[in-house]
Amino acid sequence: MDTAVAAESLGKRFGGTRALDGLDLTIHPGETLALLGHNGAGKTTTVRILATLLRPDAGTAAICGRDVVREPAAVRELISLAGQHATLDELLTGRENLLLLGRLQRLGRREAGARADELLERFDLSDAASRVVSTYSGGMRRRLDIAACLVVPRPVVFLDEPTTGLDPVGRSAVWELVRELVDDGTALLLTTQYLEEADVLADRVSVLSDGREVATGTPRELKERVGGRRIHVTLANEPRRPALAVLEAAGIDVALEPAARSISAPAPDGETDLGRVLEALALASIDVDEVALRRPTLDDAFFALADEAAA
Repeated sequence: MDTAVAAESLGKRFGGTRALDGLDLTIHPGETLALLGHNGAGKTTTVRILATLLRPDAGTAAICGRDVVREPAAVRELISLAGQHATLDELLTGRENLLLLGRLQRLGRREAGARADELLERFDLSDAASRVVSTYSGGMRRRLDIAACLVVPRPVVFLDEPTTGLDPVGRSAVWELVRELVDDGTALLLTTQYLEEADVLADRVSVLSDGREVATGTPRELKERVGGRRIHVTLANEPRRPALAVLEAAGIDVALEPAARSISAPAPDGETDLGRVLEALALASIDVDEVALRRPTLDDAFFALADEAAA
């Protein structure tokens, strides 16, 4: 199908709290959509509605043409979900968990065993395959939980903050698997706390605020929305106000950065603007610890867009 996931005007309230407010989204086969937003923006509520775990109060949603409210059983045959919290049987071994899920999803014993072994190897869990899950570390449980949602390939996969708690090696393994899934035609919805993850994996990004989409586009498009190159300066144990006054007096538009002792300025002319900033600070005897000329990151875009929506 041309569209694997389609939602229109989704709304959801919990008492007096509005979790979703007219949200639209689409995901095509072979595409990754990342949902970004502060805690409470509506990311997990969206995933739970699309996965048939919550009923929307308004709007419609469909997975491969199947309505999530009217046809929940059919939808569940089309999706895999790894939620924020591991859902494993801690009295079973890692391999037994995967084998059980394969059998419940109608795989033959031999096929389920082969698939379990393949996933255990892929997520670097083979050495712990015969240990009960209650003895696993948090990172090991997370890897096994993601493996569990992939026992039977599905056309649509939801990963709700899949790499939280993983070390860089584990995160890299998940990234590689996500790329392979999407290359094979899977439609993937990703929520993540790591903006670098969205930048690396997502074809499109949707920024949510108070249950509404406030911006959408490719990572590059969102970064371009917040401007071009900027100069980032970290002062050496200096208060920022004198530096701001010096640069503003030199006709340079300066902004405070979230990090202490950090300021930034636009640099449309690149190194020429960088030279002006450094010269003005040097003439005022303001010590600089670090300076960088760089393009906006997805972090910059996210914070700018989320703050704009909040305002």
